[in-house]
Amino acid sequence: MSDAFSAPGRFFRGNLHTHSTRSDGILAPEEVCRRYREEGYDFLALTDHFIGHYKYPIVDTRPYRTGRFSTIIGAELHSGATHNGELWHILAVGLPLDFEPPHAPGFEPVEGMESGPAIARRARDAGAFVAVAHPQWSGLSLDDARSIEAAHAVEIYNHGCWAGCDRADGWSINDRLVSEGKRLTAVATDDAHFYEPDHFGGWVMVKAEENDPDALVAALKAGHNYSSQGPEIRKIEVTAKSVEVECSACVSVIVQGYGQAAKAVHGLSMTRATVPLDRFYKSPWVRVTVVDAAGKRAWSNPYWREGFKA
Repeated sequence: MSDAFSAPGRFFRGNLHTHSTRSDGILAPEEVCRRYREEGYDFLALTDHFIGHYKYPIVDTRPYRTGRFSTIIGAELHSGATHNGELWHILAVGLPLDFEPPHAPGFEPVEGMESGPAIARRARDAGAFVAVAHPQWSGLSLDDARSIEAAHAVEIYNHGCWAGCDRADGWSINDRLVSEGKRLTAVATDDAHFYEPDHFGGWVMVKAEENDPDALVAALKAGHNYSSQGPEIRKIEVTAKSVEVECSACVSVIVQGYGQAAKAVHGLSMTRATVPLDRFYKSPWVRVTVVDAAGKRAWSNPYWREGFKA
């Protein structure tokens, strides 16, 4: 996994988790795309609920692309039960339009269903970028999350889950899986339905050479992204001794790692920070959080020790 900030191309802003009237959203697909485009987003994945109740929608958003706005074909997949007996929610973007539906008539598990790990594997094998959706909202156990071996990422912030139930976090799952050696990245999303303030609150910045669906999905798979609620991260350089960060004006730069390893630098209107890694000698990975004066955050993907500069 290479570093987004040294990869070629430029950053494109997008949302990977969105719903429309093709499932349980209140806006038509064209209007959802229009709103994201007018809010300055570069791309959008419409990910309606892939269940029989909604006739297994994979919405063709290609007609809503423009010269400056792209769309990625996707869905929120459901099949099989988690440990608490509820249905899996798995995000898949970059799906083919003819992806084979599971036997998932509604939002309740039924006998004979394909498992969550199995449908995630099918999606990845079909070319999709796969993420474990809203683990805190779903009440996932660590064993649940471990079972999705096909996942590229964990949804570490879900704005709809923040707005609707204050269960937006995914870092507690992501950090523990990464600490076990799983090479996962992170994505922030909206999960917008537009019936509450669940939109334009969490996004990914994806580094690609062009704003093209295939290029964006390839960049996500390569880990060429960071996630944000507002702040910009412009550069991260990790050495064995410190993490150097350049960003938009912020009040805190925090580095986290394995177990209890964490260190923060605080100030006013900071655009650069150096965070020492003397407490991270046992940590095989680190990640960065940038916090602005309004409390909005941006998050890097994990960096692995073998990639640290000397």
